Amino acid sequence: MLVLSRKKGESIMIGEDIEITILGVDSETVRIGVKAPRHVDIYRKEIYEEIERTNQEAVIDIHQLQNLLTSLSKKE
Repeated sequence: MLVLSRKKGESIMIGEDIEITILGVDSETVRIGVKAPRHVDIYRKEIYEEIERTNQEAVIDIHQLQNLLTSLSKKE
């Protein structure tokens, strides 16, 4: 992990087209702004993890459905 120190109003660049700017610091909360192309998805980590979990559950459900359909077609 790269660790950087930045002050309010300062930025870091990720690649050529993603800019992270420190907007403010209040106690233990840091407000950041992200400039990125529209095709780049940006999520808070807890939201990203929930999306991943939901996607994994959907894949499992699809496999269960495929297994059910296979077993039903064998009975016919």
